[in-house]
Amino acid sequence: MTNTYNTILIETDARGVARLTLNRPDKHNALNGELIAELYDAAEKLAADDDVRIVVLTGAGKSFCAGGDFNWFASNVEKTRSERVAQSATLARLLRRLDTLPKPLIGRINGPAYGGGVGMISVCDYTIGAEGARFGLTEVKLGLLPANISPYVVARIGKVHSRETMLSGALFDTARAERIGLLTEVVAPGDLDATVNRVVHDHLQAAPGAVADTKALIAYVASHDLETNMIYTADRLADAWETEEGIEGINSFINKGVPSWRVK
Repeated sequence: MTNTYNTILIETDARGVARLTLNRPDKHNALNGELIAELYDAAEKLAADDDVRIVVLTGAGKSFCAGGDFNWFASNVEKTRSERVAQSATLARLLRRLDTLPKPLIGRINGPAYGGGVGMISVCDYTIGAEGARFGLTEVKLGLLPANISPYVVARIGKVHSRETMLSGALFDTARAERIGLLTEVVAPGDLDATVNRVVHDHLQAAPGAVADTKALIAYVASHDLETNMIYTADRLADAWETEEGIEGINSFINKGVPSWRVK
């Protein structure tokens, strides 16, 4: 994929691993209108690109994402009510697009993340953080609310931990971020890339179509009752048995072969 963006970078390797980098290091990768729009556009293209199997999300420089850019906040104060709602909705759409990306989204959390940055972590499927990073849902300190990010943060860390972190806006470290479920793993900064590569390799053993369907399955099952899920899941497994991936995977296992999607 050709990089034609001002605030993000995209690099895709031969394995189909795309590295999506927030690239406003002088602003600690804070979210503004341009960055949100470019991230959404990139996410749409990555979702539709069959050559991309995994997306690694990270930040340039010392920070992962400092949340909302204060100049963006200030410009929105001057807008009309309808314009402010429209601007807020752009962030909501971005988070939804990343959350529903039909391929693994691995967070390479290279540094601090606040507010919307925590929201960006929360939509990742697997998150690896560098020791020493700090985090905070700091909106209330500014008289604001963690509104658009709240569905994803609450889903990620639960209601209890959301209250503990959102109501004071106090900062917390990587140990607590891992304990409450925001981070999957915490490693020394020098081990960050090696750990990301290990996790990427694990994900490259899975069939891309099955991964996309499983991600949709998780979202559906989490939002429906047991009786509905019983019907839905019976259909989905029957569907999987009929796919080319399902047939190849079963035959490879029986014949002790290696399916085509596995990368060494």
